[in-house]
Amino acid sequence: MSAVLQIDPIVRPMTLADLPVIAALDAQCYAFPWTLGNFADSLHSGYRCCVYEYNQTIIGYAVMMLIIDEAHLLNITIAPDSQGQGWGRKLMDHVIMRAQQDHVHWLWLEVRPSNGVAKKLYESMKFEFVAVRKNYYPAVDGREDAVIMRLALNHDA
Repeated sequence: MSAVLQIDPIVRPMTLADLPVIAALDAQCYAFPWTLGNFADSLHSGYRCCVYEYNQTIIGYAVMMLIIDEAHLLNITIAPDSQGQGWGRKLMDHVIMRAQQDHVHWLWLEVRPSNGVAKKLYESMKFEFVAVRKNYYPAVDGREDAVIMRLALNHDA
C-alpha cells in the first residue's frame, strides 16, 4: 500500500519560472485574466508576489504593491479545484502578516460586486467598505464596478 504524501501548504516568493503556471491559472479563473507580462511586470517592479503551494502544486498566488505606508492587494487567486477549503483565508492571512511586517497601516483592495464569495471573505476578515469605483473592471456586457475595501492594520503588537 502506498501512502500519499501530505505536506503543509507553503507560501514562497513567486519567480519568473512560475509565471506560465500562474498566468494559466489566472486564465482558468477569470474571464479577463492578467497576462504573463502583467505578472512579469509585477515581479520586476518589486511588488510582493507569492505563490501558495500544496503537495508541490501551485494552488494560489497573491500580488501586493507597497506605497509608502499603505499596500494595495492587486490580485489574489485560489485554483478552482482548491476553493472552498479555507486556502483563500490562509493566503489572505499571509498577505496581511506580510503587510504588517512591511509596517503598512492600510491594506486596500478592489473586488467585483458579483464576487460574493470574495466579498464575504474580506468582510469576515474585517475589511471595511470605502467606496464604489464605477466601470472599473472589463465585463462580458461592458464594464463592472469595483467595491473598494480597506483593512486597518495594528502595529502595536
